[in-house]
Amino acid sequence: MATETHAARPGEVTASDVAAQSPLSLFDTWRDDLPAGIVVFLVALPLCLGIAVASGVPVLAGLVAGVVGGLVVGALSGSTLMVSGPAAGLTPIVLLGIQQLGSFERLLPAVILAGGLQLVLAAVRAGTVAYYIPSSVVKGMLAGIGLTLILKQVPHAVGYDADAEGDMSFIEASGQTTLSTLAESFQQIQPAAIVAALLGIAVMLWWPRSPFARVRLLPAPLIAVAIGVLVNEALRALLPDLAVRGTHLVSLPDMGFGAVAPHLVVPDWSGLWTAGVWEFAVIIALVASLETLLGLEATRKLDPLRREAPVNRELLAHGVGNLAAGLLGGLPIAGVMIRSSANVDAGARSRLSVLVHAALMLTAALTLGALLNRIPLAAVASVLLVTGFRLAAPSLWRHAWRLGPSHFIPFVVTALAIVFTDVLRGIGVGVAVGIVFIVMEHLRSPVFSRVSPPGAVLTRYALPEQVTFLSKASISRALNALPSGTRVEIDGRRTSRFDHDALEVLHSFRDTARLRGIDYRLVGIPETELPPTHDFDPD
Repeated sequence: MATETHAARPGEVTASDVAAQSPLSLFDTWRDDLPAGIVVFLVALPLCLGIAVASGVPVLAGLVAGVVGGLVVGALSGSTLMVSGPAAGLTPIVLLGIQQLGSFERLLPAVILAGGLQLVLAAVRAGTVAYYIPSSVVKGMLAGIGLTLILKQVPHAVGYDADAEGDMSFIEASGQTTLSTLAESFQQIQPAAIVAALLGIAVMLWWPRSPFARVRLLPAPLIAVAIGVLVNEALRALLPDLAVRGTHLVSLPDMGFGAVAPHLVVPDWSGLWTAGVWEFAVIIALVASLETLLGLEATRKLDPLRREAPVNRELLAHGVGNLAAGLLGGLPIAGVMIRSSANVDAGARSRLSVLVHAALMLTAALTLGALLNRIPLAAVASVLLVTGFRLAAPSLWRHAWRLGPSHFIPFVVTALAIVFTDVLRGIGVGVAVGIVFIVMEHLRSPVFSRVSPPGAVLTRYALPEQVTFLSKASISRALNALPSGTRVEIDGRRTSRFDHDALEVLHSFRDTARLRGIDYRLVGIPETELPPTHDFDPD
């Protein structure tokens, strides 16, 4: 079979890289990681601000979570490319927590406790649950996030910024839906925003094939955002009425070094021992851990080197991160796919890109507010639109189709459920559908394997290693299909686990076998207590 080859782009990982893969220090790949960190910073900044706005908390809480997710979690994580920070999937939980507990300050102890619970989950090695999520659901999650990203960013690309950046829910805080916002956005188009977005998309698509792509320190997303800024600044000078302003630009609070501390939210410990705080601590810990573990597996699939990361170490890193975020007045933290996929697309090779993005975010919050507030959201949208298209690429759907219905249907259901609900609900629906297909496949698979040669007087069947309640239907069908008068032996010596339900079926067949003249023998199958009959006893 012929192998497809292509010329490697600058910064792209090739097959030879995989073959020669060896542990690298953070600074061995700085030429790739430094520009990737800048790109992730440009993507993460409006998302952190937007998620804070959508969560009903001060924007500084989003920045704190982004910085802690990069510096603290980034330093402790075993994942090479995953980026952590405030997650859209936690926004409804934060909103509900503030509503029920009375304030964000009273919710912060729950964030701190959630971090402690994640440390406990890491200690008991609960991260292995990630290995039981079907790959069809993980790939469907990527496609669903990609589709949602496209639908959410088109309004920003045309200059309609009613929905906060980072909101990934179908039902928006305003009561609008993703689709109604999309339709409304085309009635309020800003030409300057469209120009910035289209130029950004064109640069993103053309730059990797251009001669400039050899300059690793000039990644396409950075150039796309820079062009958007230049276009808008030119309009400010020449045609000020056409330039985008106000809420259509990145809105970073203008703070200096001395002004940050007074703006930090301090945890209110007065409700620490109330049931509500502990309830939200458990919810945040479980949801943040699930989103992180799924993001970890999805990032591994995006990574050209397919590098594994210790799942329990990731829980530990995020536990420490949420402890720090809560103490500093930040939003809860999880692994986030939009920033992680942007990190992969930008050519990152090590954790240095994650640390760089967080350091830039901290620097920006302290010193660069006035400069960054000139970035049109449409320019950022151009980067996210291309990222969304790559996550939901047609090739991903074709590949899922070729793998058959048991893979394709959970994949599509997960993707569409994410688009029309949110990430976590979509994953839940996808997992449920995936389990249905697993059960159906198990029910269809034969439970007996014949071990005697054809024509033998005694027909011997061997049971598999696991015989569970799911095997009941297969066992009943196989036993009832035995011809009358045959000699049959069922061998369970290789089986390590029997469910009582399956044993009951195997032993109950003795009476049926006797009536049909079947010589029925069980070997290596433990005895079990059969249920009593329901015959009427006059006594």
